[in-house]
Amino acid sequence: MFVRPSTFSIVARDATTGDLGIIVQSKFPAVGSVVPWARANVGAIATQAWANVSYGPRGLDMLSEGMTAPEVLDALISSDSGYAHRQVGLVDAAGRAVAFTGEECMEWAGHVVGDGYACQGNILAGEDVVVSMAEAYETAEGDLIDKLFAALKAGQAAGGDRRGMQSAAILVVREGGGYEGGSDRYVDVRVDDHPSPIEELERIFKIYDMTLLSREDLSNLLTIQGEVSQKIQEALVTLGLLDTVLAGGFSTVANDALQKYISINNFENKMRDDGTIWRSVYEYLLRDAGGD
Repeated sequence: MFVRPSTFSIVARDATTGDLGIIVQSKFPAVGSVVPWARANVGAIATQAWANVSYGPRGLDMLSEGMTAPEVLDALISSDSGYAHRQVGLVDAAGRAVAFTGEECMEWAGHVVGDGYACQGNILAGEDVVVSMAEAYETAEGDLIDKLFAALKAGQAAGGDRRGMQSAAILVVREGGGYEGGSDRYVDVRVDDHPSPIEELERIFKIYDMTLLSREDLSNLLTIQGEVSQKIQEALVTLGLLDTVLAGGFSTVANDALQKYISINNFENKMRDDGTIWRSVYEYLLRDAGGD
């Protein structure tokens, strides 16, 4: 199956955790169903331009059999009569990264390969897009997810896909990293059609992060007392989960209402029993209640 998603993406491996991931944006609907492919402890592949989607599963199978990223890239290209129209970025579990841009890809098209990552794109505003992505990835703080988002936003700021924006996706794999440890899909979030897909992807990811991941630093814990206690209770009253703001601190009734709110919103991953609340949950609650 061949499709033409003009797009820019980055594939990367986190040298500390071994996580493998891809983030991508395109003037093409549902790019997450076409470009990103990854398997924990195996590799990550982005197949784009006049995309040959078989590169994803076939490439991962070859990597799982012990072939290196350069060997897999050579095998994929050499077996494809339409290789001149293809673009692919690939990183293996050892962090070896490679990329290919066929000579028939529509301008501007090209790639940058660095230590453990590859940035690639076609029908872009110019070379600055992938160069900016690489620089942002290398200098951004945080984990692989943070660095992938930094790279994607830098690419867009440098002009991105010159046809515009439509969809975006992020896929990060980790062994046992999926829901209840049942898969390797640590992060799998997609925006299939939106005028600002990168912003929307980031918005949805923040909810995903709160619901399923445990990335928040302990410095983001707030003690439930004083103004924090007051605002939580006011929000719970507004949402109909608490009858009134009670004097004398954060009562058992108020705490039960807060725990109910957390359960309703699937934030069990963020429950606390030590008189604190995650800042992310606190801010989400206040926004939900129409506050600030």
